[in-house]
Amino acid sequence: MRWDFGRRSRNVEDRRGRGGAGVPIVGGGIGAVLLALLVALLGGDPSAIFEQVQSPSNVQTDQPRTPGQDQQADFVSVVLASTEDTWGALFQQAGERYVDPRLVIFDNVVDSACGTAESALGPFYCPRDQSVYIDLSFFNDMRTQLNAPGDFAQAYVIAHEVGHHVQNLLGISDEVQALRQRVGRTEGNQLMVRLELQADCFAGVWAHHADRNRIGIALEPGDVEEALNAASQIGDDRLQERARGYSVPDSFTHGTSAQRVRWFRQGFQTGNPDQCNTFEVANP
Repeated sequence: MRWDFGRRSRNVEDRRGRGGAGVPIVGGGIGAVLLALLVALLGGDPSAIFEQVQSPSNVQTDQPRTPGQDQQADFVSVVLASTEDTWGALFQQAGERYVDPRLVIFDNVVDSACGTAESALGPFYCPRDQSVYIDLSFFNDMRTQLNAPGDFAQAYVIAHEVGHHVQNLLGISDEVQALRQRVGRTEGNQLMVRLELQADCFAGVWAHHADRNRIGIALEPGDVEEALNAASQIGDDRLQERARGYSVPDSFTHGTSAQRVRWFRQGFQTGNPDQCNTFEVANP
């Protein structure tokens, strides 16, 4: 993936090394990591998870920054700018105005309008402040723990979270949350799956236009396969089977590996957000 020629976004806030008050996820340790993987990995509004946390603990994050980290910060700035230009043009074509999200880089712990989160939560989007949050160490976790290497796999992560921002601007997220209040847990989880799959599709839409129009990036051989592999590795079924040897479909909140691959490919092949309506198909 070529990205060095791309515009850098002005909407990146670097909070690395600032320290802060961390909130441990219930269970702590391995339990926190599993909860993050099974529930919040590449998720939307993390408020439901924040509501389960216990008392805060002080976490120090005054760590030296490495050249690799700075290059990664440059990388996410280019990808964010590419999503800004892509979605800005698509919204304009639809007669709407796109509001750029903010991307916050942090290490270990961060305060957001949705609550305080630790890195184990994974990247997330907070609709209350229209911001994407990411600890860049997650990219290393993708390579070493999730078997999802590659710079375009990393770009997919950012584009997926921006997909949640698009859903927020369109009012889709609010509609889903309102529906979840009126149904049981299983039905609520199914709604979340559809929301997450649509964000995967929106990530594919971005990739389609960014590559075709060279909006900040240019794909190289193998890049699409990196994104599809990442989507496959983080399917609910694969994560649960890896963690405990079996999966529980009623508990899925993000979709199976096959579903996530299918919907990213749908967005990438069509480039049309209207083809991402996961709520109108019987079996997404």
